[in-house]
Amino acid sequence: MTRFFNRLQAGTAGLMAIALSTGSIAPVIVSAPVFAQNTTFSDVSSNYWASPFIAELARRDIIAGFPDGTFRPDQSVTRAQFAAIVRKAFAKSPERSVINFTDVSPNYWASLAIQEAYRTGFLSGYPGNRFQPEQNIPREQVLVSLASGLDYTSNNSANLSQYYSDDSSISNYARNPIAAATERGIVVNYPNVKFLNPTRTATRADVAAFIYQALAEAGQVSAINSAYVVGQAQPTTPTTPQAITIPSGTTIPVKYDQAERILVTKEETAPLTLTVAQNVVTSSGTILIPAGSTVVGELRPAPGGSQFYAQELISSIGGQRYNISATSEVITKTERIRKGINAGNVVKNAALGAAAAAAISAITGDRAIATEEVLGGAGVGTLVGLFLGRNSVDLVAIDPDTDLQLTLTSSLALNR
Repeated sequence: MTRFFNRLQAGTAGLMAIALSTGSIAPVIVSAPVFAQNTTFSDVSSNYWASPFIAELARRDIIAGFPDGTFRPDQSVTRAQFAAIVRKAFAKSPERSVINFTDVSPNYWASLAIQEAYRTGFLSGYPGNRFQPEQNIPREQVLVSLASGLDYTSNNSANLSQYYSDDSSISNYARNPIAAATERGIVVNYPNVKFLNPTRTATRADVAAFIYQALAEAGQVSAINSAYVVGQAQPTTPTTPQAITIPSGTTIPVKYDQAERILVTKEETAPLTLTVAQNVVTSSGTILIPAGSTVVGELRPAPGGSQFYAQELISSIGGQRYNISATSEVITKTERIRKGINAGNVVKNAALGAAAAAAISAITGDRAIATEEVLGGAGVGTLVGLFLGRNSVDLVAIDPDTDLQLTLTSSLALNR
């Protein structure tokens, strides 16, 4: 086992600050400085479930946060981003030849990381020699990758039910690798250690916890005592939480700190994560939704404009996750982009939907906009052709401070 960890690769500081590369959103790999990375992040409190894993990997320069001091622990991880993480975390000799994936061009930002992850056995492709680099990676696929790359094996895949209440949701291909990963103690489940949630998209916090546990299993780092590590001794069973229901029609004040405005086309769907701006409280002052909680959702086309639909609420205290049904008003304000306009002025302090970025690039001829904040989705480069030849396009212009306040469209039950 130690042959896989005979060294941590030099320069393992960075990954995870997101920027846009031509045609794709890419993590920026930053060279390791001579001093340790910042180990505290403004959005990772000391009692956050993954805080010790994140802090230790940051201290060892294996991961890093974003320029604004955040870590964004609940942000999804793509297959390409995970390949880059694996490349930085583990050193392993190749065990198979390079394959040319049809959807990974040689100049793609993660091309080398993907090739190395394939050659070392951590990741494989899909039929037709496809890798699907922009696909979000599920938790079970992360565990299969680590088990495969680190040569974990098990003969007890039939006994997964002793660990997981949702073991029937584990894909057949993943059962043996997950059994092996479980036996090695690298599986971390939050908020309920008995639920693997195998098909849920892995977050940055999930990946940090899995990677750390793999390093701990190899003796490269000290074990962390966490109630969420599967198989680790658990604390006394907590009292049964009480449910509190927030009625439909309740307003949730939110903000978006990453940009002063957001531009999208009327036809596009763009993922967006907002922050609860103020505590949502009862008439007696009891906090129901604490400020700093995150609301994950997306902007969708709506009659005459765009509308935000909330899908998940993640509490800033304890990290509990709740399905949420809430929307903003329909935003119909538009901004016309014409040939000859200064693209730099348009995109300054703005977050762009992928289609909006492609439209600005095609109409103005200024490809420099590809370095701005672009909301995830299809690669900008693949969308530019949709707007070539046009003289103008009207984009929906969203002011996050006034246009995105949310109203619950159905009641929200919270455990307290």
